[in-house]
Amino acid sequence: MCAPSIVFVALATVGFVNAQGSLASWHPAGPGDSRGPCPMLNTLANHGFLPREGRNFTLPIVKHALGTGLNVSDDITEELFNFALTTNPAPNATTWGLDTLGNHNILEHDASLRSVLILSTPYTEFALPFGSRSDKYFTDDAVTFNSTVYDQTRAYWTGDLIDIQMAANARLARMIDSVKYNPRFALSELAGEFSAGEGAGYMLVFGNRTEKTARRDLVEYFFKNERLPTELGWKIPTTVISLDDLNNFSEYIINATSIEAL
Repeated sequence: MCAPSIVFVALATVGFVNAQGSLASWHPAGPGDSRGPCPMLNTLANHGFLPREGRNFTLPIVKHALGTGLNVSDDITEELFNFALTTNPAPNATTWGLDTLGNHNILEHDASLRSVLILSTPYTEFALPFGSRSDKYFTDDAVTFNSTVYDQTRAYWTGDLIDIQMAANARLARMIDSVKYNPRFALSELAGEFSAGEGAGYMLVFGNRTEKTARRDLVEYFFKNERLPTELGWKIPTTVISLDDLNNFSEYIINATSIEAL
């Protein structure tokens, strides 16, 4: 009989074998594969950085995926993992998956700035978001790409480079729309904290940190295809995306959020 430590190592090894991934190994979800409301996590599964079946993610697997595919720091990944565990209804859960992330108003939320990549801190979300999902009031589907919602969001990206103000305006417009038309609009405290920093994600992964902009073509390609935009010249960031980066960009967007700017 194997010792527990040997069993753990064996299981971890199997997980990494199933989720090595590469930029070149993209293909969409197949029959039986699970996908969720977070486009970036879906994308990492489509590339094989996360297990393609989209279920039963352990912390080592998620660290591998975010570190290898996006150069995200381990401390951000640990925050993400711990928050995402709250979406698994199983008692004493130690794993989660794309199938659990859509449990309504835990991490997924109305005014869905479709959290692409949920990389959480206590008050922000590192997400590659933006509105591409419908509120649950209008449809019970928080997973499928919604072109109407997405077009509303992208209307606020008014240049070839998306800046902080555009990101803030798009986020605020989605929230105002949900309040106006959805009488059961819900944004839990946790989801609200996530929403506040959603623009930070695509700015950091697809953008220039010094100029605080992101290439619109890269962001749009990513959302439409759930694929990393290597065909357009994108490369994995060479500098680690740190917790300070996440907090700073989230704060920039919060500070730029104003009804007068719309």
